[in-house]
Amino acid sequence: MPKKFVKEFTVIENSALNATNFLIKVQSDTELPEIKPGQFVNIEIKEAEEIFLRRPFSVFEVDYEKNVISMIVKILGRGSRKLTEIKAGSKLSMVYPLGKTFTYPSADDKILLIGGGSGVAPMLFLAKESGLPVENVDILLGARSKEDHINVDSYKQYANLHYASEDGSLGEKGFVTQHSVFTNNLNIYTKIYACGPDGMMRAIAKEAKAADVFCEVSLENLMACGFGVCLCCIEPTTKGNLCVCTEGPVFNINDLKW
Repeated sequence: MPKKFVKEFTVIENSALNATNFLIKVQSDTELPEIKPGQFVNIEIKEAEEIFLRRPFSVFEVDYEKNVISMIVKILGRGSRKLTEIKAGSKLSMVYPLGKTFTYPSADDKILLIGGGSGVAPMLFLAKESGLPVENVDILLGARSKEDHINVDSYKQYANLHYASEDGSLGEKGFVTQHSVFTNNLNIYTKIYACGPDGMMRAIAKEAKAADVFCEVSLENLMACGFGVCLCCIEPTTKGNLCVCTEGPVFNINDLKW
């Protein structure tokens, strides 16, 4: 099992991407270990005494030259809201890198990455790290409205971007599973990856199974400790009840009891 670290990072940026999503960058004073798409960090929210458990956040980007880890924090509750109020120069205690990564695509793969809500970050990270030409990578991002989507135009150099919004204000109207990229022909893809709300991932998994396409999902169970001690992230699988924080968060859909 890869080595994990507990370390205080310095916040160097906290900027609003929209009303509910914030980009937080933290810097280490020592060299970072290798961190891969799908892995996450567990952050202590010191400024809120009523929040006892660390909060897990997917890694969005890693800058090894500057020893900087970036995260997209979506406000979902008290912990995430408190984190988005942090100031540059503050310290954050993080346990990292945690969890298992996605299976990297092969050079001849054509992949579809689907992100919804807070699941956008690992999908963008994987697109950037895949090493595939743009024409072999489609990213489908879903949100409630244009205002809920974040600007990811810079990722056009890594993938073809597609959008779905429930109100039709950006991209096609509806859920990601109703988007033409998803409904037209899943068999053009050799691998599908997804991260987002549970219902979204279950719907994607169902169609991927029907199309017999390799599919991995990153689960968003509550992960307080990050190393399999607290047992609050248990997921039933074909291999028994497993801790998402150590055996995941990335799982092949065939291993899940969905």
